[in-house]
Amino acid sequence: MSAHSKMSPRSRLLDEAQRVVSKPERTVIGLMSGTSADGVTAALVRISGNYTSTRLATVSYKTHPYDEELRRRVFKSFDPETSSVDLICELNFEIGRKFAEAALSICKSTGVSMSDVDLIGSHGQTVYHIPRPGDEENVRSTLQIGEPAVIAEQTGVLTVADFRKMDVAAGGEGAPLVPYVDYILFSRRAKGMALQNIGGIGNVTYIPPDGGEEDVIAFDTGPGNMVVDMLVQLYTGSKMSFDPEGSIALKGKVSDKLLEETMGTDFFKMKPPKSTGRELFGRDFTRSFKKKADFMGLKFEDAVATATALTTESIAKSYEDFVRPRGRIDEVYISGGGMKNKAMMSWLGKRLGDVPVRAFEDLGVPSESREAVYFAVLANEFIHGNFSNLCAATGATKRVILGSLCYSGTGRGSQRMSENLSNL
Repeated sequence: MSAHSKMSPRSRLLDEAQRVVSKPERTVIGLMSGTSADGVTAALVRISGNYTSTRLATVSYKTHPYDEELRRRVFKSFDPETSSVDLICELNFEIGRKFAEAALSICKSTGVSMSDVDLIGSHGQTVYHIPRPGDEENVRSTLQIGEPAVIAEQTGVLTVADFRKMDVAAGGEGAPLVPYVDYILFSRRAKGMALQNIGGIGNVTYIPPDGGEEDVIAFDTGPGNMVVDMLVQLYTGSKMSFDPEGSIALKGKVSDKLLEETMGTDFFKMKPPKSTGRELFGRDFTRSFKKKADFMGLKFEDAVATATALTTESIAKSYEDFVRPRGRIDEVYISGGGMKNKAMMSWLGKRLGDVPVRAFEDLGVPSESREAVYFAVLANEFIHGNFSNLCAATGATKRVILGSLCYSGTGRGSQRMSENLSNL
């Protein structure tokens, strides 16, 4: 019997945590599924240091798509009219297995032994998010599924998850969380940076030249690809699920009238901190958008072009209203699936004028892996016991340590982990 097997579960946990913290460099896997619910993106990274001394290198990343049936059930869970407690309960563990499989797979494809992985950081799949209760019946809350206990048991690795919840418990919106990582990675630059993600939802982090934590501005700008994707689905009867490279929008003409009316949505006028999601810009919003487009006699291409312009205009207007009054913007870096939309990128560039718009890759982090990489970094911050929310971004009343820890206690290189890896 090994010395490790003689240790109590508590001693194993403490021993494992101390081992990870004391290493000069850690191998960490970040796991993420966003509002588009396309699948699980896994990123394998090497991290040294912590807080502003953090240095990282991305070894590999890959997105593992949900199959169509699972994706259908995930979207069913988003909608209060179609969701149920048993569906969410089942999906929590089922998606947990998908996240674990993504972690195991990224190791197998890169030739890294899972026993050499020190830590996993998992965002999970957001099912519902209530950042600002609209009435007394609602409670500020957020729910991510993808059970971390399943990930920890299947991999045998310390797993940190539920990053949003502690911020919400401290009075915040639980989003956005990426600004903290943006700050610790890029705050040493002498230029004013806007780091814009365009996923299902758009969000920006602004770091002023040589600014401190208290100077960072971050918030959700509004819909990213969400309205465009859903609009394409509604018009095509789900035969298409998105606008490939913005080709549909490029054939259409933007309706200034519909764009102006939609930009009147209260969210766009709301001052940060603010966050949003499918609850505001999901199916009901898009159905209303389509109804107005049909009433105005817009063609399919015109409606998609206008929805695309809604994304670019909401980003640019957010900068004008909430960022530029606080500092200059010297450069904009774009990440997320919106980068593949040529119409979106072209129109955003024109709207921002002389400010250069660049790919996030130019900062050394692959655009498509950005959020997965960041949750690996947040797991590293958790294990070092660092506060990792920015109150100015989330509205929390105080700084808190984000995340909760799961560990199976079976030890590294467990038989169960080896069996799971061999079955991939």
